[in-house]
Amino acid sequence: MWEKLRAHHAKVADRRFETLVDEARAADFVAQTGDMRFDYAKTNIDAEGRALLIDLLAQTDVAAKRDAMFSGASINETEGRAVLHTALRNLDGGPVMVNGQNVMPEVLDTLARMERFANDVREGRFTGQGGKITDVVNIGIGGSDLGPAMAVQAMAPYHDGPRCHFVSNVDPADIAGVLRSCDPATTLVIVASKTFTTIETMTNARTAQAWMGQTVSDTGAQFAALSTAADKTADFGIDPSRVFGFEDWVGGRYSMWGPIGLSLMMAIGPDAFRAFLRGGQMMDRHFQAADWQDNLPAMLALVGIWHNQICGYATRAVLPYDNLLNRLPAYLQQLEMESNGKGVSMDGADLPVNSGPVVWGEPGTNGQHAFYQLIHQGTRVIPCEFLVAARGHEDDLHHQHQLLVANCLAQSEALMRGRTLDEARAKIADKFDGDELERQARHRVFSGNRPSTTLAYPQLTPEVLGQIIALYEHRVFVEGVILGINSYDQWGVELGKELATALQPIVEGKQDVAGKDGATAALVGFLQSHGVS
Repeated sequence: MWEKLRAHHAKVADRRFETLVDEARAADFVAQTGDMRFDYAKTNIDAEGRALLIDLLAQTDVAAKRDAMFSGASINETEGRAVLHTALRNLDGGPVMVNGQNVMPEVLDTLARMERFANDVREGRFTGQGGKITDVVNIGIGGSDLGPAMAVQAMAPYHDGPRCHFVSNVDPADIAGVLRSCDPATTLVIVASKTFTTIETMTNARTAQAWMGQTVSDTGAQFAALSTAADKTADFGIDPSRVFGFEDWVGGRYSMWGPIGLSLMMAIGPDAFRAFLRGGQMMDRHFQAADWQDNLPAMLALVGIWHNQICGYATRAVLPYDNLLNRLPAYLQQLEMESNGKGVSMDGADLPVNSGPVVWGEPGTNGQHAFYQLIHQGTRVIPCEFLVAARGHEDDLHHQHQLLVANCLAQSEALMRGRTLDEARAKIADKFDGDELERQARHRVFSGNRPSTTLAYPQLTPEVLGQIIALYEHRVFVEGVILGINSYDQWGVELGKELATALQPIVEGKQDVAGKDGATAALVGFLQSHGVS
């Protein structure tokens, strides 16, 4: 199914797509829902290429598989599970059936329980043993950390609850640094682990428990759990009223719409959290209803397929010109790379094309003074995905926000246009001549013809954040279906965890290194000689 696209790419690969960008293209090569606009005019995709890309959706039956996902079918085939994070934001969309049972009553009941608890904490009715809760520490890892940590930072203008902190790394420096800034008597610790066995999370949880026990007599009274393991949370001393579970049809990296989002709800309040959910639901409905050419998730995915699988660009840079989205690139690294970083298709056969790209990035304008040099003049093409709001939250500094927007638009224009050798010579002709002019000019040439997209929106509100996250979730789904892979398992994380468990007693000096490769054994010896055991 790839041959026609590859042939079309070969035909247009050397074209300067800057020559395509007129007013008609600017109006046509966009997809929009409400006040959110996805612009992909500054790419080498033309009408013929877009038609071929959209044909991929029909060839891979994306519409039917989308409907199967929303209906509760077990599309996670390697684990035999439904994929229904969308149900967590289905505030008024009717029943969702899994194995003949409507899951929505339980989803909405859990949401209501979260809201009651969050309000009790925020309004001082839940006091723990030391007065009103001033700090919330969320202990998790992966999806139990990256999502809520990103969202809490993104929603900083809406914070009116306790301070929220996040601990994920088993490196003791992480938790020590967070706890140093908190008072045990006024801190609520949330332990986020579905099984309550995740080794990094539970190690940090026990550290927090010991820290709290230095001041508080009943440590369990100031813990909450986001887990389905009721027996283990009870053994930890956490009252069932502060345990919020979620089903196995919610994957970790898709889970902040439910209990994993409790820290976000604590920070911004239940009403704003519901607005976040409603934004996600709005994108769900758009994804289900919009024609493909006008469908933001579909077109975002197809641009990604064009750049990675057709053009061969191995990475994509996510560049939010919105400092509130500082952690969005890290969040999307997990969402996309853990979901679509696979080597085999659903039937176990080797993939005939590359799987997902390397996803990375930082907010603008910081990146302009760091890695944009490589993006503009390096030898490899790196497609860029810009995000920008029309307004910030600092009304008295709107002129500064205008400078931010100008920088964002200038970068995408510069990537497209570049600078020719003649333009570079003219720019410095008053400073150099002869061979030195030629040498200096060559350093100032920008090849241009480097693709970018822009996602624009009025302001980063809870509703807009919900739309953005759901947009990228559905992008992952569409790309995964086209590639024929399961985006909802993550077997690639298992082997390292197994080996770490086996290595721990060796590192501690309780077992010898017999059976380990020479390099690992040598490193263990070096670290032991310097005090690790």
